[in-house]
Amino acid sequence: MRGSVDWRDVKYEETFEQELRGLERRRESDQSCRVEDLEGLLRHLYIMDGADWAGRGEVQDIIMAATIAAYEQVIAEWKASCGR
Repeated sequence: MRGSVDWRDVKYEETFEQELRGLERRRESDQSCRVEDLEGLLRHLYIMDGADWAGRGEVQDIIMAATIAAYEQVIAEWKASCGR
């Protein structure tokens, strides 16, 4: 049956939206937060993603992918709004 939604897609979207909301709240409430700060955190996420030698498991891989995507989106939008 094609009508059912895969749990992986649900988890990805849930995590992605949570991360977006959290990053937006941080940007609004923390005046010292700069795009460079988020870029540093994103570099760290890339390292963590690549350092999966023990195997996180499917759920954690989905969470990591959604988190990285959210950071990438927020950074791209922030830079576009500043004309970078």
